[in-house]
Amino acid sequence: MMEMRKIAVILTFIFASLIVPVFSGATCVADGTEIEFSPKEIIFEHLGDGYGWEVPFDHHHRIPLPVILFGEDGFHCFMSSKVTGGEVYHDGDASFVIAKEGPYRGKVVQLMADGSEYRPWDISITKNVCELFIACLLVMWSVFAVARWHKREMYKAPRKVRGIIEALIVFIYDGVIKETLGDRSKKFAPYLLTLFFFILYLNLLGLMVIFPGGANLTGNIAVTLVLSIFTFLATNLFGSKHYWKEIFWPDVPLWLKFPLPIMPVIELFGVFTKPAALTIRLFANMMGGHMIVISLTLLIFIFAALGPVVTGVTTAVSVLFSLFMLLIDVLVSFIQAYVFTMLSTMFICFGTEKGHSEAHAHEASDQKQAA
Repeated sequence: MMEMRKIAVILTFIFASLIVPVFSGATCVADGTEIEFSPKEIIFEHLGDGYGWEVPFDHHHRIPLPVILFGEDGFHCFMSSKVTGGEVYHDGDASFVIAKEGPYRGKVVQLMADGSEYRPWDISITKNVCELFIACLLVMWSVFAVARWHKREMYKAPRKVRGIIEALIVFIYDGVIKETLGDRSKKFAPYLLTLFFFILYLNLLGLMVIFPGGANLTGNIAVTLVLSIFTFLATNLFGSKHYWKEIFWPDVPLWLKFPLPIMPVIELFGVFTKPAALTIRLFANMMGGHMIVISLTLLIFIFAALGPVVTGVTTAVSVLFSLFMLLIDVLVSFIQAYVFTMLSTMFICFGTEKGHSEAHAHEASDQKQAA
C-alpha cells in the first residue's frame, strides 16, 4: 500500500509539472494588457530549447543558465537572466539581445553599429545541454550505486532503487545483449547498457516541464541522430570480413552483382537506412506523445470562450485524457529505450557476425590455446 502511495505521488508530481507551466503560459492578461493566445507558440516553446528553466507557477521568470558566446570582439559570458526578459545586455562595447523575429528568432544575437544582427558562435549551457549533463550524472549514479553495493555486500541482492536498477541491468543484459551477441556480449555490453539508461532517463525527464526535467531531448532529432551514429560506428568499425563481403559481394546470382551492381547498391543503402530508422523511430514516438499531452491541455483555453459550462466539461475531459496519455508516455519511455537498445544490439550482431571460415579459424585458435 505504501509503495502504491509513493507511485501515486510521483505520477501526480510529474503530471503537475507538465500541466502547471502550460496553465501559467496560457494567461491572457498580464499587467492589464491582453495577450494573444497562440497554442502553436506555447507548444513549440515547451518542446524547444531555451536559455533558462521555467519556474513553477510563474511563466515570466526562469532559472538562469550561463550564456557563452564568441563574437567578433572575443568571448562573452553572462547569465541568461540579462536577456530572457527582452532586455538588451551591454558587455563593454558589445550589445546582446534575444532575437524576436527573423532567421535567428529565439537565439542570442549581437547588435552591430549599423543596426544589423550578428549571430556569434554560441556554446551556451542551454536547457538541453544542462539536461544532457543531468542524464549523464543519473546514468553514472545508477551504475556506481549498484557497483558499490556489490563491492560492499558481495552477493546480497540490493533493494529499493538499487534493486530496480539491477533488475533492469539483468533484464537488458541477459534478455537482449547476451541472448543476441553471445560471446561478444562483454565487449559491447558497456555501450549498450549505457545507451539504454541514457535514453530511459532522457525520456522520463522529458515528461516534466520544470527543473530538473523540461528538455524534450529524445524528441529532438539531432539528439536521436547522434545516438544512432554511435550505433552506426559500433556496427561498422567492428564489422567482420563476412559483414563487408555480404555488402559488396553478397551470395546472390552473378547477374545481380555484375555488370550492374544491383544488390551491392541495395546492401550499401541498407547500411545507412538502419541508423535512419533508429533516429526517426525514437524521435517521432517521443515528440508525438509530448505534443498530444500539451495539445489536450490547451483545449481548456481554446474552448474557454464558449462559456463556463463548456469550459468545465472540456477541463475535466482534457485533464483525464492528459493524465491517461502521460501514463502511456511513462510506459512508452521504457519501451522506446528497450527497442532502441534491442535494435542496436541486433545491428551490432549482424555487423560482427563471422562467416563459416572465420568461425572455424576462431575455433581452431581456441583449441590451440586450450591445448
